[in-house]
Amino acid sequence: DPSEGSVRQYVGKAPLMGAYTGRIMTALTEHTVAHDAIACKASRHARVQQLITADETSMIDLETLVATLPICSTGRVFIEVPDASWVFDLRVPARMVVTWLDRSQRTGDPGTGRACTPGLALTRAVTAWADEMLCTDGTAACATRIHLLGGYLGTADIFDHLTEKLGIDGAAVHTPERFGLATA
Repeated sequence: DPSEGSVRQYVGKAPLMGAYTGRIMTALTEHTVAHDAIACKASRHARVQQLITADETSMIDLETLVATLPICSTGRVFIEVPDASWVFDLRVPARMVVTWLDRSQRTGDPGTGRACTPGLALTRAVTAWADEMLCTDGTAACATRIHLLGGYLGTADIFDHLTEKLGIDGAAVHTPERFGLATA
């Protein structure tokens, strides 16, 4: 019953051999998957991957979002901050990895000798990770929930990379409404 926190999932038609007749029969296999603390700890529980980005301007939004994630969430959280004094112990689900990007320890564009500007470290890290790790074939098994928080420059560059270079539907990328980047 969905009102009790369970989800009905139809695995598909499984061929079954008739016991003595040798005929092949087809049965619709139905599984009820509870989404609770016990189910989330099971090794075969379906987990949705998360990609979350933030910077020092979106810490409250980030903490609010992370607090609402199921404990079975997997994925990455990238957070760009001005310096190490901004780093704190962000509590995320056990299967998620947090990466703090300290701008004061990074440089700007290669060969310029400039300091890292807001959004640049985040854009570099997330686009590299997405190119390498993000499943983009459009199947349910590759579902990734993408939340881009933070300043406009980094968010817009990452959004453009995900939608234009990787072909992800812009409506599937959650960004702050005020940026006007997506309708999700």
